[in-house]
Amino acid sequence: MASMRDIKRRKESIQSTSQITKAMKLVSTVKLQKAKGRAEETKPYFNKMYETVSGMLARSGPAGYPGKKDKSDDGPVKKGVIVISSNRGLAGGYNSNIVKLITQGDFDPENTIIYPVGRKGLESLARQGYTCVGDFSEVINNPLFGDAVSIGKTVTGALENGEIDEVYLAYTVFKNTVTQIPTLIKILPFGEEDIAAMEEDAAKTDEKQGPVALMNYEPEEEETLGYIIPLYMNSLIFGALVEAVASENGARMQAMDSATSNAEEMIDTLGLQYNRARQAAITQELTEIVAGASAIS
Repeated sequence: MASMRDIKRRKESIQSTSQITKAMKLVSTVKLQKAKGRAEETKPYFNKMYETVSGMLARSGPAGYPGKKDKSDDGPVKKGVIVISSNRGLAGGYNSNIVKLITQGDFDPENTIIYPVGRKGLESLARQGYTCVGDFSEVINNPLFGDAVSIGKTVTGALENGEIDEVYLAYTVFKNTVTQIPTLIKILPFGEEDIAAMEEDAAKTDEKQGPVALMNYEPEEEETLGYIIPLYMNSLIFGALVEAVASENGARMQAMDSATSNAEEMIDTLGLQYNRARQAAITQELTEIVAGASAIS
């Protein structure tokens, strides 16, 4: 059995840790309230933008737009992934779940370029051999639409220059305070298979809502999409940033709550061990006193 001094030191250490985790939980709770409201305000626009542009492309067939180009079947597909994680840990599996979307998905390190938002994702993926371009870690502290535009320009430029062939977005969807869902979506380009899947979804919607006319563009199709597609990409990136902030604070609040509960349980257990050790020490002293008295008499 550990000595009373060791048990007391460990108990004091855990009490100090419990105070830290409790404070971090309170801070995350306050931040979550603000981030949650912002995410709930942004989500309808975020979802409608994706739904609308997807529907447009599904009803327009293959169309030219920024980043859209014919690619030969020779050679591997180069993928660019915007990975949104956090700058800090102590958030349970929040960061590791995002990293797993890449490492356990169809993303070969040799043919994948990472555009990291958040130091944790950057460090983890760099250690596993992925090429990381840029560092947008400061964006996640207080994301603005201008930050999304900056990231969108960087990725779109790489797409148009041929550095990458496809663009994906890895982030965490904020469902509620206790549930955050790691998500990977394809942003651009929409190939024939993607458009066929969109057409199936559109057909199901059309069956419910009745026939829908084909898309008509004014001015020309490519000019119209040339304006819409960058806005679409920037909107998706901004929406993902806002959702990620809410998800991070929700995950950290839950992690710190669990850590505080575990610390309290350990403190109670150590309290019992300390009392048992003290009782054993008292019993031993009494036994020695009685034995000494008996020996004298």
